[in-house]
Amino acid sequence: MGIEQAAFIFAGAVAGGIVNGLTGFGTAITAMGLWLYVIPPTAAASLAITCSTISQLQTLHLIWRKILWRRVLVFVLPGVFGVPIGTFLLPYIEPRLFKLGIGACLVVYSGYVLLRKGQIESTWGGKAADGVIGFGGGILGGLTGLPGVLPVVWVDIRGWTKEQRRAVLQSFNIAILSLALASHAVAGLLTRQVLLQAAIALPGTIGGVWLGTFFYRRLHDRGYQRVVMGLLLVSGAGLIWTSR
Repeated sequence: MGIEQAAFIFAGAVAGGIVNGLTGFGTAITAMGLWLYVIPPTAAASLAITCSTISQLQTLHLIWRKILWRRVLVFVLPGVFGVPIGTFLLPYIEPRLFKLGIGACLVVYSGYVLLRKGQIESTWGGKAADGVIGFGGGILGGLTGLPGVLPVVWVDIRGWTKEQRRAVLQSFNIAILSLALASHAVAGLLTRQVLLQAAIALPGTIGGVWLGTFFYRRLHDRGYQRVVMGLLLVSGAGLIWTSR
């Protein structure tokens, strides 16, 4: 592993850790733009899942008392069934088209949220719709280490508070990422090279999470939403750029 590759891995881990500490998700979304520049998608997905799991566990204490388990399980249980499907599909996905698709969706939605004047508070679809979103998030978790992409958009549509959003997102991510990590291990994707990359990334992840948590405590609901969407916009643009 060269110095440049190690620097990209560490920088992506720091950025992802800050975002995760600040929002309760986003390690992979943020870091992928840098990691996919120097390592293949399969390794990047396994590295993202490893770092994301550590990030989520590190900040679990922030939302533990805010978790509404009946709400969370509606997302988590279908998501559990989606993870092995995503892991199975991983070797068959064309990286460039996948990055373009995810990046475009992130840019369009986050741009819309940043430009709109009011807040949506939709209850459309009820728990059934929540379960579908959880299932899709599970597939993305096994496929890319990005389980939070669909749920973060969905909790914005629901119009929940900062604490309610983070409780759902972080609980869902912990469950799905832990299963995805086990799934990748069983599939033989946690290679020696991935473990070496994780040894470089994890110190940056842990330090970044601490810094992001510091800023999280100082955000109000509207500020939290705008930060989340701004980060999604930048991450989407980064995925599109690296797909060129």
